[in-house]
Amino acid sequence: MTLRALVVDDHPLFRRGVMAALTDSGIDVVGEASGGTVAVELAQQLQPDVIVMDLNMPDLGGVEATRRIVTARPSAHVLVLTMFEDDESVFAAMRAGARGYLVKSSRPQQIVDAVRAVGEGEAIFSPAVATRLLDFFATAPRPSTLPELTGREREVARLMADGKGNAVIARELFLSTKTVRNHVSNILRKLQVADRAQAIDLFRDSSG
Repeated sequence: MTLRALVVDDHPLFRRGVMAALTDSGIDVVGEASGGTVAVELAQQLQPDVIVMDLNMPDLGGVEATRRIVTARPSAHVLVLTMFEDDESVFAAMRAGARGYLVKSSRPQQIVDAVRAVGEGEAIFSPAVATRLLDFFATAPRPSTLPELTGREREVARLMADGKGNAVIARELFLSTKTVRNHVSNILRKLQVADRAQAIDLFRDSSG
């Protein structure tokens, strides 16, 4: 049976390159989307075996699109293919239901192999992401890691606890969103948590 794929990415050239690589390898590309909203609709209409999902898109981000797709069809297999490999992005995608996570610097054959693996129910991660996961799960949580946060990380954590997103935090602290994203990744790693919600809970409990 031919594997059926939906490719979601807001960069046309990259999206078509992925589609060509999959098609050349015998995978049936049944649809394409440039944003998360359309991806959710097409995933429901076309019922592909694998959805290749970018994370950073202008309308609906890949994490939320993945969550909606998997909620509607728990058997859906989502392979994240993105530029981001920070802890926050990786764990957010996993919690949303992604079965695999690759970075866009992966070779075309690696992407094809990952699509096939995810389509067969396997979990697949790029080497850098796999190392992050191993490091995270290999280290036992400590009773209190808040003292390890730097002053700037504590400022970011406090704003996170107030419910502010990365863009707002960046504006308030006069930082770039990339710098804030790095701080958030460091906070998640130091607090031994998988996502923002857990970090906020731990920070509130330890600060209050």
